[in-house]
Amino acid sequence: MKKHDVFVSFRGEDTRSSFISHLYKALKDNSIGAYIDCLLDRGEDVWPALAKAIQDSHVSIVVFSESYASSKWCLQELVKILECRKQLGLVVIPVFYNVDPSDIRNQKGSYEKALEELLESNKEKVPKWKAALTEAANISGWDSRTHR
Repeated sequence: MKKHDVFVSFRGEDTRSSFISHLYKALKDNSIGAYIDCLLDRGEDVWPALAKAIQDSHVSIVVFSESYASSKWCLQELVKILECRKQLGLVVIPVFYNVDPSDIRNQKGSYEKALEELLESNKEKVPKWKAALTEAANISGWDSRTHR
């Protein structure tokens, strides 16, 4: 049995006090149970709790923003989300928040720079992260530059 309607993956510094706060309110106002990272219980181990929340959701909204790829947490969530998509049928809805989906798909611009910076300390993970970004950017989603 699923515990959450929606798991929202996002880069906090880019979107938490703007887009995410509005999205969360809209979901809540429509009786849609959304899980965002501020719902973590204090003292809870972060990654196991996030992974479980992803598995326990019907849908995941992935909000790609300018610095999404600079967060190892976001990239780790994305890999888990796509695993759950394949294994559990999790519905994934990408939202491209002021970023070009092709920059994500092809790791250009800020995504290329972020992955280069992460490469040094995460050599074994970066190829998996790149593949996940490409896969997710190929899923039909919402582009904030064309939808309000």
